[in-house]
Amino acid sequence: MEKVIVINNDVFGQGDRILGEKLMGAFLKKIWARNEKPEAILFYNAGVKLTAKGSTVLDVLTGLSESGVELLACGTCINFYELKDKMMVGRISNMEEISSTMMEAKSVITI
Repeated sequence: MEKVIVINNDVFGQGDRILGEKLMGAFLKKIWARNEKPEAILFYNAGVKLTAKGSTVLDVLTGLSESGVELLACGTCINFYELKDKMMVGRISNMEEISSTMMEAKSVITI
């Protein structure tokens, strides 16, 4: 794998939550609009909330998925946040696959 993005929160950066939500949406839209996309986006901790019902970025994540980006969500995190029945995009993974994907990627970008 060339590039992998890791998202470990449901907002982009620290500080104001509303601003962080807007920044996350803008970031993902810019990634979606690029010709060169990451091979995978990995979600863990609160980042898994972005893949679930009620997320403001579901349309963007669906578009990324449809364009061939693999979306992997940490199963332990999905269970912790009780999102198993609310997950709308991507697939449930595990730390074995997440860590292997990170280790095998030439470039890992963590948000």
